[in-house]
Amino acid sequence: MLYDLQRADVRVKWLVTCLLATFGVAYAFGAWMVALYAGFTPHSVARTYATPEMTMPMPPERTMVTERDVRLKDFAEETPHTVDRELLVQDTHVHLPMYGVIAAALSAVVLGLTVSQRTGLALITLLFAAPWLDFAGMWLTKLVAPGFAVVTLVGGWAMGLGYTIVAGVALWQMWGPPAKGVHA
Repeated sequence: MLYDLQRADVRVKWLVTCLLATFGVAYAFGAWMVALYAGFTPHSVARTYATPEMTMPMPPERTMVTERDVRLKDFAEETPHTVDRELLVQDTHVHLPMYGVIAAALSAVVLGLTVSQRTGLALITLLFAAPWLDFAGMWLTKLVAPGFAVVTLVGGWAMGLGYTIVAGVALWQMWGPPAKGVHA
């Protein structure tokens, strides 16, 4: 083990706690954003990413202005959010490296946990594989078939699961009752 979070200086424990809290808030808002724009079902994710690419229509040669009454409920009828190829390129460019940094930071926390080498390797693999699955699913849904939306959902849930496991074990080992033979 490179370092031991159970025996670490209280400043290291506090740093890790603040890091985990910050990531927790970010993941909560990320989940909220997904709920708003893509949803949590294969159908809603496919509708977001598998939509055909839109081309900009030419303006009509003539226009006509009409008036009609508008009700408040008319504003609630939104068209589904869709992601075209250019936005997916941008999202991948921005989010994937950031997810890598988050996975690396959480992996550094894993290195300080009292877990078996196999468990540590599994957690680190999960932390990096989850965003790969998330974006692979988006691209496969966009380019191959809507059924690949399930891969995006698996990746997203895996990111949340990896964070929850690492945060839960780390907080317990740092702030829970000391293990036998460990003195704070």
